[in-house]
Amino acid sequence: MKTFSLTDIGMCRKMNQDCFYTSELPVGNLPNLFLVADGMGGHNAGEYASKHTADTIAEVAGASTRTDPEWILEEAIQAANTELIEQAEADMSLWGMGTTVVAAVISEGWIYVANVGDSRLYLINDSIRQITRDHSYVEEMVRRGRIDRAEARKHPNKNIITRAVGAAKEIEIDFFKTCIQPGDEILLCSDGLTNMIEDEEIRRIVKGQRDPVEKAEKLIEAANQNGGKDNITVVIIDPFSDGMQTD
Repeated sequence: MKTFSLTDIGMCRKMNQDCFYTSELPVGNLPNLFLVADGMGGHNAGEYASKHTADTIAEVAGASTRTDPEWILEEAIQAANTELIEQAEADMSLWGMGTTVVAAVISEGWIYVANVGDSRLYLINDSIRQITRDHSYVEEMVRRGRIDRAEARKHPNKNIITRAVGAAKEIEIDFFKTCIQPGDEILLCSDGLTNMIEDEEIRRIVKGQRDPVEKAEKLIEAANQNGGKDNITVVIIDPFSDGMQTD
């Protein structure tokens, strides 16, 4: 497995509220762990929310006695949600903070994914497929047939999300399990990338570079060239670079 992760403040923001966590080595009973979090909130609250969520997920996952990746991810994300709410109630400077999160575990030819918000995970090969589903106002309008994908990209409310870690005491997490094949590459990213680059351009960049470092750098470069209106974070994973088999 080869991986590389990179975050960038973008061209317009004064602070980077994105955060990532990656481990190719086991995290407790998980064989590996990768995640991206995109924080929101005034002053440093968004930055705190994303960093604390990433740290909490890694800590709770590492201590979990469960063995199923989905159960571990749920336990860890729920714990992060509870902690953010408790800290916001105790410190008014953190009131209103929250964060998206997309997390992934790769095991024996499968990828287990959890997401809250609009950070995404893609599976990329000859085509590009979004595995996660955005929890956003605009995505809901698309699902209901009120607008199409082209309109969604330019909609003034495209940054309004309908779920976030820390936003409510009861949090709903989406889970996905997908088989991966030789040649597949995995991308986790914040919306600072996907709002600036079309999916097919993402696929072209990923497949046009030699290694994960170049892929990540080129993605962020392209997002900034297109305006860089938000923080940009990417995690690139090539799960078969060591000859891992799918059985």
